Amino acid sequence: MSDTIISVENLGKKYVLSHQGGGGGYKRFSEQIEEWVKKPFAVLAGGGRREVEGNLPPTSFHLPQPSHEEFWALKDVSFEVKQGEVVGIIGRNGAGKSTLLKILSRITEPTEGRVTLRGRVASLLEVGTGFHPELTGRENIFLNGAILGMSKVEIKKKFDEIVAFAEVERFLDTPVKRYSSGMYVRLAFAVAAHLEPEILVVDEVLAVGDAEFQKKCLGKMKDVATGGRTVLFVSHNMTAVRNLCSKAICLHQGSLVESGEVGPVTHHYLEKSRSEIKSGPGNPSWENKDFKLLEVAVTQIPDQPAGLFIHRPTRLTIDFQVLKPQARANLSVHLFAEEGVCAFNTFSEASALSPGKYRAVCELPPKLFNDSSYQIGVMFVERESPSLNVSSALLLEFSEERREGTNWLGKLPGILRPSFVWKVEPLAN
Repeated sequence: MSDTIISVENLGKKYVLSHQGGGGGYKRFSEQIEEWVKKPFAVLAGGGRREVEGNLPPTSFHLPQPSHEEFWALKDVSFEVKQGEVVGIIGRNGAGKSTLLKILSRITEPTEGRVTLRGRVASLLEVGTGFHPELTGRENIFLNGAILGMSKVEIKKKFDEIVAFAEVERFLDTPVKRYSSGMYVRLAFAVAAHLEPEILVVDEVLAVGDAEFQKKCLGKMKDVATGGRTVLFVSHNMTAVRNLCSKAICLHQGSLVESGEVGPVTHHYLEKSRSEIKSGPGNPSWENKDFKLLEVAVTQIPDQPAGLFIHRPTRLTIDFQVLKPQARANLSVHLFAEEGVCAFNTFSEASALSPGKYRAVCELPPKLFNDSSYQIGVMFVERESPSLNVSSALLLEFSEERREGTNWLGKLPGILRPSFVWKVEPLAN
């Protein structure tokens, strides 16, 4: 008998998108009304000329018909997962990861292709999947377990373990609609992980919890995996994917671009991400009459094409052109976290620059960045006034290199994670 527990063959999911106005671009409803009201009067103002030309009568007009566009969220995706494998599903936003998990969880049906599942599936795709907001935490544990196909005896056997893991003892008989998002996801994950389904499907919902809870959940998933159950794990945290998963699947714009051992697949993904974020000339917002931003790039020492790693120094290179004579300007670089918060600003000393092309280089120390994505903004400041501001010049994705012997799989809290020198000494008696 085959040990394949998930088989996906030529899977495709198509959505039909409607566009009002027949392809003439997006218009607000108020603009559509105004256009419909004005149209008869515009025809009347033209006299009977349209009738002579054989067109519509002067008082006739058509409402714009919506146009339709086919969008394939997934197209021709095929792969197999063996029993007991832990598979990471990676890709940029919009790659089709969540759509794939919804099909595997039988939340939505595929447009084409076939999926074969050999075992019960527990899904944690968003906060509180399968929970009823009016029911208490206790009632939702039994409800969710029944949905997963568990008997009442099985649920009772795991009940105390679930409650202890979720840390919601005090609120067990409170309707879950009154839970915070953190309490909600703790209980949802505890139910999904403890009721022993053959297949556990987990999306990026663990980002809701704090760092301690993420560490706890990742540890539990590792226990689930070593117990012989199959886990599908979607995450943008490459450290967690490399440490938790044995295999990986990389999606790009709805297509499977690579699958196999986790190391080579994540290497390919990070390399592709880095090549896509490397900016080039030709962007109109990158220039004005005084300055022109040519290119922003990062490298690491030594240069590593696989991606950017936390524990290595980083070199930021900015190529630009001065277009006016006697410019006296400095470069101001802002680093923004995923939430849009400015993590820090660094700038060069102002200097007199004649027209021509220049390169500015800045060395950033190791162990500064966290396991996360950042945006770099570049500003040319002349006499304390911004002259050219490119708010999103480059996207950086830092990850932590796999280190043997560590149990920590998650992301440390905070925008940055600098390494400070500590000294511990005994106090004199």
